[in-house]
Amino acid sequence: MIVTDRRRLLAGLSAALCATAAPQALLAQQPEAQGTPPQPRFGFEEVVRRAREISAAPFEIGPSLPEALTRLDFDAWREIRFRPEKAMLAQSGSGFRLQMFHPGFLFTRPVTVNVIREGVPMPVPYSANLFDQGRTKFDKPLPVNLGFAGFRLHYPLNDPRIFDELISFIGASYFRVLGRGQRYGLSARGLAIGAGVRDGEEFPTFREFWIETPAANAERITIYALLDSPSTTGAYRFIVYPGQDSVLDVSATLFARRRIERLGLAPLTSMFFTGENDRRFHDDFRTELHDSDGLMIHSGSGEWIWRPLRNPREQASSYFVERNVRGFGLIQRDRVFEHYQDLDLAYELRPSYWIEPQGDWGEGHVELIELPTTDETNDNVVALWAPKNPVEPGREFSFRYKLTAMLDADELHPGGRAINTYQARPKALGSGEPVPDGARRFIIDFSGGDLAFHLNQPEKVEIVPSISNGRIVRAFIVPNRKTDGFRAFFDIVVEPGQMADLRAFLRSGDKALTETWTYPWRAPEPA
Repeated sequence: MIVTDRRRLLAGLSAALCATAAPQALLAQQPEAQGTPPQPRFGFEEVVRRAREISAAPFEIGPSLPEALTRLDFDAWREIRFRPEKAMLAQSGSGFRLQMFHPGFLFTRPVTVNVIREGVPMPVPYSANLFDQGRTKFDKPLPVNLGFAGFRLHYPLNDPRIFDELISFIGASYFRVLGRGQRYGLSARGLAIGAGVRDGEEFPTFREFWIETPAANAERITIYALLDSPSTTGAYRFIVYPGQDSVLDVSATLFARRRIERLGLAPLTSMFFTGENDRRFHDDFRTELHDSDGLMIHSGSGEWIWRPLRNPREQASSYFVERNVRGFGLIQRDRVFEHYQDLDLAYELRPSYWIEPQGDWGEGHVELIELPTTDETNDNVVALWAPKNPVEPGREFSFRYKLTAMLDADELHPGGRAINTYQARPKALGSGEPVPDGARRFIIDFSGGDLAFHLNQPEKVEIVPSISNGRIVRAFIVPNRKTDGFRAFFDIVVEPGQMADLRAFLRSGDKALTETWTYPWRAPEPA
């Protein structure tokens, strides 16, 4: 199952530090002895070699932390903050700064962080003086070989004078990246194994990192990571391009220790508590609370699909079978502050993450997993790509993708988009015919693309609805000049307790004008 307390662990990380002082050098390089042949430059191939060798040995959990650290609660752990003046990577003249997270609390498996300088990796040694412990005190000194919980990189994203947090790696294989004007929300992961399986999900861990020292004025930085778990090892390369929409080029090579049936590539984890389409929890002045409000898919056939997120009453999974999917992502489409009314959390500034596979990903499906949650602190949504065939032990499995962190996802596709989804009890039909028992109305606002053009001749636009189970009683559209688009209505009847998958899009003649809106709905049981 999904780790639902991750948000509480990471909620204070963005505010923990703001690097404004000039950092010190990491470690002095040792000159090579005369006559000694130059060492080969450390790179991705070396991480692949290490992952291959480790996969041949049984999985080991690794060293444990002193009890003084495992006893820390979240507030005590958060007090231990990296000193900004100790930040690394400044010596090269680059705009990147490296800071560490202290181990402790639930981050009990220390990781090793190395810095690569002139092709040679050097481990960053743990030292207590790297951190300001705040109000957290220890009875005796901590070990010198303690390691770290993770790290983060800073870069002048929003102001050339300020080093903003760009990307962080902490906890299992979780990482988060920001573009300009964005606030942390959803997370990405290196890999998912058995996602959605109650008490059966495995969380692979990045156990070691290598960060290349960027050149002066470099506009990108490269990170290597070694992943480990009972089922697999893996070598990862992240090339980070900070900007308006920050981009990660991700390459990975896996070596399975055993057969993996439920592998999830490029997994994304987010939160959806309440929104206009799901109002079970509304005892709050804030009417919408979510990091993402929909799953978007660009299918191999070229179709664009939009699936609004829900906070279901019980765990639910949706599957979108594809071959060579062109892209998918968890999107925060609603950017209106008044819909959230949260001055501190700024949900309207949470990024969308868009995944674009590179190369042939073959057959499989995009899987969306939704868990019920009773508050906004739990991550309850996962989206991932699941290959059709299991990964067999002893075989090398490689894949690549691009992850983009963006605020404006409207330019991803040229067609109209579903910007609102509502539900209601249907009104009487125009003929005066009574509403069938158990009928439900779905209302979708479509906007964007060429819809504003078609407002001049709305009779040429029609809704194309479909239902997998049950029947459609009525479907129609009306122009919506408030959104420069159309509002679509369709009424359905489904037998009590039965599940139906709904789909709808707008077209003019033979041309689709919008993405395909899709939504699962279960008819309630009789009272």
